[in-house]
Amino acid sequence: MKMRILMVLLLVAAVAGAQTDRKFLKSKMAAERHLPFSSGVLVNGTLYVAGTTAEPEKLAAGMKPDEEARSIMEQIKQTVESAGMKMADMVSMQVFCTDLDLYNAFNTVYSTYFKDNYPARAFVGTPKLLFGAHFEVTGIAVAKR
Repeated sequence: MKMRILMVLLLVAAVAGAQTDRKFLKSKMAAERHLPFSSGVLVNGTLYVAGTTAEPEKLAAGMKPDEEARSIMEQIKQTVESAGMKMADMVSMQVFCTDLDLYNAFNTVYSTYFKDNYPARAFVGTPKLLFGAHFEVTGIAVAKR
């Protein structure tokens, strides 16, 4: 009986003492603007990429949808690379879009960021996004072992 209690206590201590490695990443734009979120959070080899839109000034100047999509994907790529990963490490992405007729325009740009295997993905219609954006993209990457 004492041995079982000791084993349980050791197991609880091991679990309680286990630390989760976390790295909070800020894009240059997020850092310069002192935005209240991280562009990505790396936890034990898994990167969670925050919702990403094109820069508000460029959106206000009237970016075309393909330019907007490229801007977003470049920002995501920078976040992924700052975590020491590659776009091939992306396993899941969500795209929020204010006009589902832009599906093909987004895909034309999106497909240039992946070679063979694409992440699982949702393309979701939404009535409105911040700054008048057409797209907002978020995702998850997992480091290869």
